[in-house]
Amino acid sequence: MQQLLEIMAALRDPQHGCPWDRRQTFESIVPYTIEEAYEVADSIQRGDMDELRDELGDLLFQVVFYAQMAREQGRFGFEDVVQAICAKMLRRHPHVFGGAQVADAAEQRRAWERHKAAERAAKAQSMSRLDGVAQALPALLRAHKLQRRAADVGFDWADVAGVLAKVREQLAAAEAGSARGAAKAELEAEIGDLLFSCVNLARHAGVDSESALRQASGRFEQRFRALEAALADTGSGPQQAGRAEMDALWGRVKTAEKEP
Repeated sequence: MQQLLEIMAALRDPQHGCPWDRRQTFESIVPYTIEEAYEVADSIQRGDMDELRDELGDLLFQVVFYAQMAREQGRFGFEDVVQAICAKMLRRHPHVFGGAQVADAAEQRRAWERHKAAERAAKAQSMSRLDGVAQALPALLRAHKLQRRAADVGFDWADVAGVLAKVREQLAAAEAGSARGAAKAELEAEIGDLLFSCVNLARHAGVDSESALRQASGRFEQRFRALEAALADTGSGPQQAGRAEMDALWGRVKTAEKEP
């Protein structure tokens, strides 16, 4: 760890450091941080532990990068980051490091949220239950977190039937808007409401919507590549094939997935 901190300091050295690293700011490396986090998730999804090791190192480097820039500004250093997270984990797990007890994981999550709410209330002027749900989160994840926060205080559908009815309602609204040629802004709002309702459905079903969509995208990619390969075997391609031929091939690809 010390070696990594020294490498980072050398990269940021005003006279002898790397020109690219020296000109970075907190804002400029945010996209890289997000990208590295997704690459960690991708390695886990594919079960590639060797790659996961490397991607975790890349993600750790992002933390070290931010800490070095903060140290240069006299704000905090890497040691402060570590101390802060240690203190937070001790504080939020009294059932492990104190005398509190919890019955199961669900009770622990509720206790965790209560601890977080108390911390937000102590340092923020706003007292909304939705405080602290970052704007920069992926849209599906942010929708899930907002819904869960509201559900924790009783603002939620009683059962999945109500959620399904809402999904159908929002789908009908989107269909109606499209049929009458509604303006793009209206269609965007209707489709947004539909997606938000689908996240609610996933939450009630105990499904992580971000993961579900990622897996659906993976299945689509795999199937489309198989379709391209099948067309290539006949000397054709998607540009030359008609929609009917591609639909037929798509059906065969999906059927082949189910075969033992």
